[in-house]
Amino acid sequence: MSPDEPTPGATESLNPQARKDRIRDRVLELGSARIEDLARELGVSVMTIHRDLDRLAEEGWLRKTRGAATAQQSVLFESNVRYRTTQQREAKAALARAALEEIERGQAVLLDDSTTSLALARELPGHGPLTVITNFLAVVNTLAGQPGIELISAGGSYDPHYDAFQGMATCDHIRPLRADTVFVSTSAVADGHCYHQSQEAILVKRAMLAAAQRRVLLVDHTKFGKRALYQVAPLDGFDLVIVDDRIPEKELEALREGGVNVRFAALN
Repeated sequence: MSPDEPTPGATESLNPQARKDRIRDRVLELGSARIEDLARELGVSVMTIHRDLDRLAEEGWLRKTRGAATAQQSVLFESNVRYRTTQQREAKAALARAALEEIERGQAVLLDDSTTSLALARELPGHGPLTVITNFLAVVNTLAGQPGIELISAGGSYDPHYDAFQGMATCDHIRPLRADTVFVSTSAVADGHCYHQSQEAILVKRAMLAAAQRRVLLVDHTKFGKRALYQVAPLDGFDLVIVDDRIPEKELEALREGGVNVRFAALN
């Protein structure tokens, strides 16, 4: 097959700008991607992918290597958070609204470095007085200077991939604290546990869970049945698990059979 020919059975349904945006987001999501895989996924020729990558490289998003494209480290951290923020935006907003009902004025709350917690942070202004403790720089930037919000940042080693502070120093900042409620999310839910792909992030999440009187897990329906490497905590270890109402019925039944306290967040 000529490199100018599209992948068999595929169609060029995206316009050039939408296709370029899709390529950029895919490379930023994965960190790197093979050119042949991008061509197969988007249903265009390898030469078309090469031309799009040349333009993206000129714009500073990535660099081309032999047969692949790699995200530029200088934009990877910002783009990774931005990409995660765009995923399941409606569900995250619904989870945030439901979580807001679990917070009382005057409380201290812990927020992890998930974009679901970021959605909750955006709901907090106007609901103070509150103390918010977080390791997520995006949450810090969202709430900095907001009236009625006392903001505590858990510092440590900055991880640009997650735009958050991680590691033992961060855990040491969290351990002496005692919050009313912690809100965390996760990458995957399977077999009665929640999982995450980052070992460093898990250390901080566990420290947060130990530092709160009440534990709330915020998880959208796409996380069920997925796999990630490291186990965070058992689902029945949470006081409440808030899910959106698109959760598969079999997953809902498994939660209830496992004795998990579940609450629905209705999508608009």
